[in-house]
Amino acid sequence: MRIAFKGLALAASLALAGLMPAAAQAPAKQEAPVAAAAAAPAANAAAPAATAAKPASPELAMDGAPAMTVKPMLGQPTDGLMTIQPQVTANGRRAHSFHDHILLPLITAISLFVLALLIWVVIRYRRAANPVPSKTSHNTAIEIVWTLVPVLILVAVAVPSIGLLNAQYKPAPANAVTLKAIGNQWYWSYQYPDNGGIEITANLLKEKDQVAAGERYRTDADGPRLLATDNRIVLPVGVPIRLITTANDVIHSWAVPAFWIKLDAVPGRLNETSFTIEKPGLYFGQCSELCGARHGYMPIAVEAVPPAEFAAWVKAKGGSMPGEAKPAAAAPAAAAAPAAAPAANAAAPTNTAEAAPANAATAEAATGR
Repeated sequence: MRIAFKGLALAASLALAGLMPAAAQAPAKQEAPVAAAAAAPAANAAAPAATAAKPASPELAMDGAPAMTVKPMLGQPTDGLMTIQPQVTANGRRAHSFHDHILLPLITAISLFVLALLIWVVIRYRRAANPVPSKTSHNTAIEIVWTLVPVLILVAVAVPSIGLLNAQYKPAPANAVTLKAIGNQWYWSYQYPDNGGIEITANLLKEKDQVAAGERYRTDADGPRLLATDNRIVLPVGVPIRLITTANDVIHSWAVPAFWIKLDAVPGRLNETSFTIEKPGLYFGQCSELCGARHGYMPIAVEAVPPAEFAAWVKAKGGSMPGEAKPAAAAPAAAAAPAAAPAANAAAPTNTAEAAPANAATAEAATGR
């Protein structure tokens, strides 16, 4: 009887020991929904804050580029213009000056000289004025002159030409922004290797009567006909640009007249040049190498913006500027893991302490039996 009573007492103590942890855990389980409910408004309140904290993009257009409209006489063909487009690079200004101050006067002088010779020959040696033609076959002085003068003219043209060609293929400095242009039949794709690998595909914007209802079409704000693109590339002003070209199918040519740039894009080969844009604006170009049936439908649209605006555009596109640390998405989880470890370690002794009386009671019961 005594043994039975002792066994009942031990069983009751074991039952109480088992109920106490459950009772201790029950409030925690009940508090969990309350905490979750309290956390939900906080999360909802944090969402607008996060949206508000997001940096405002620099007047992002629908293609992600800063909203910029076409400026007359800048970066595009102009009706009635009888000279080279206004240049916005150092090489372009040099080439423009070479054209206006050396080539054009030289060509004009040679053309007028030849025209004067023709008029003089027609009048002086016509049949009425010269019934008996001369039989002169050689003239040493004239032969020396017409040999040396063209040579001197070519030398005068070659010296600045070679200097200009050398400047066009000068390697880009270390701080240059790299733009890789890839020719495809019949569109351009672009990569920014130094800015997080941003990729852009640019296609021709069609006219309103060429698209279905609801589709995007070209407007005057997008650019001239056959030159407007659905996605523009963005480059900084005053920063050296390293242009790399290649192609996926046939030979193309990336050409923007206002930059004085025309660089072939050859499959399996990388061509490189560099330039620096000096003036913000919207600049247009085209593929300048016959590349198939739709060769004339490969436009190029470049927005030149200040460096700060370019950096904002890069971030809006999900890229990063050189030297900036990329945001690690796993950082909060990594920080939470060390914080969770002490909590787990602190909970372990509690479980051990709770299990000790039960083990002791079990041993005592076994001894009693």
